[in-house]
Amino acid sequence: MHAPAPSSANRGLSWLAIIRIGMVQASIGAMVMLITTVLNRLMVVEYALAGAIPAALVGWHYAVQLGRPLWGHGSDKGGSRSLWIAGGIMVLGLGAIMAVQATVMIQQDFALAMVIAVVGYTLIGVGVGASGTSALALLASGVAPERRAAAAAVTWIMMVAGIVVSAITVGALLQPFSPERLLTVSSGLLITCIAITCIAVFRIEPRMGVSLTFAETAKSDPPPDFREALREILNEKAARRFTLFIFVSMMAFNMQDLILEPFAGLIFGMTPGQSTQLGGMQSGGVLVGMIVAGIGGSAFAGRLPFELRHWIVFGCLGSALALASLAMAAQVGPGWPIASNVFVLGFCNGLFAVAAIGAMMGLAGAGEKTREGVRMGVWGAAQAIAFGLGGMLGGGGLDLARRAIAHDPSAFQIVFAIEAALFVLAAWLAVRATARGLAPARAIIERDEEVFA
Repeated sequence: MHAPAPSSANRGLSWLAIIRIGMVQASIGAMVMLITTVLNRLMVVEYALAGAIPAALVGWHYAVQLGRPLWGHGSDKGGSRSLWIAGGIMVLGLGAIMAVQATVMIQQDFALAMVIAVVGYTLIGVGVGASGTSALALLASGVAPERRAAAAAVTWIMMVAGIVVSAITVGALLQPFSPERLLTVSSGLLITCIAITCIAVFRIEPRMGVSLTFAETAKSDPPPDFREALREILNEKAARRFTLFIFVSMMAFNMQDLILEPFAGLIFGMTPGQSTQLGGMQSGGVLVGMIVAGIGGSAFAGRLPFELRHWIVFGCLGSALALASLAMAAQVGPGWPIASNVFVLGFCNGLFAVAAIGAMMGLAGAGEKTREGVRMGVWGAAQAIAFGLGGMLGGGGLDLARRAIAHDPSAFQIVFAIEAALFVLAAWLAVRATARGLAPARAIIERDEEVFA
């Protein structure tokens, strides 16, 4: 049974509060960027480790995030999502600094460094899962329905902006590279992100401390137990189809994440700072793509006759073409417009991502009994599995290809071609998944016109 609709004076989270949640997302993105780009490149290029090692560590932190549905369910029942967000970000910061320390210890004591790395990446997975799922659940449960898709786009754009700014800043501060400089820069970044998050969530929820009673998606009945919640979600055809699309598209997306910086170092001879800035260029493309899709599509205004699936399909197919171009760049080498190519790849990623996010927010409150936390947790777990497999396929596949072919350009070419094929498959799945499954989200998005008229 749903709670009565709130009055105009109580329409859920304000735009300022939505921006504050965006600051949380930006902090999470900046901290994870350090792990998946900077440390990954250092292990493969500077410390000459097999690409499968950082890929396995990153994959492990995604495997840990299989606990997202449980953490989301905990925040549903716990009465304060802010505590879950702040606690998760602190755990994430602790794990990140352990991962940095393990990286600089690799040449002195490899075995001990790997033990510290495994513990660190475990904490990273717990921190990202607990804070990220709770932040999205707070957004879904606290935002009035007609604002929900727009709010999702705003916070995701802020997350990507955080990745871009941190990547460019860290890349500049790491030149010239040294282990000591890495520790100093990383510590400064992590402390800053933790402080921003704690300030952002301070008193963001209602004074009575009940975070599930101030938006139209609130439910008066107590949350169901975890098994009942999962059963309700898995019985929904729309939710199942959407989960499959999330899995394939995010696996394709993350395969490039762990090999882009090694690609820049091995094929184009870029320094750690330069390759980190190249990663920032890709994130900048994602940011622009999200803004374009949000304003021109339907997440913000919905004034053009395009549906969410069109933006998803355009983004997936565009990403496939950009990856095919990177496959060509692997053979051409220096002289190829690598920065522009990477920016276009990010731009197309942003197109499909913002439409998928809007759909996810629309479906988050659609359950009869389930709360937003556990539903976001299920999709977060699907994304985590896809990210982990994508990273392992990218890093491990690159290692196998390099050994089998003994020619780095051809090895990268094969991996990029596989990624392109996965994006084509994701586009096909999007057509099927959104034909019916995203109709509820579409109805919500169309109502955003009232907000932006």
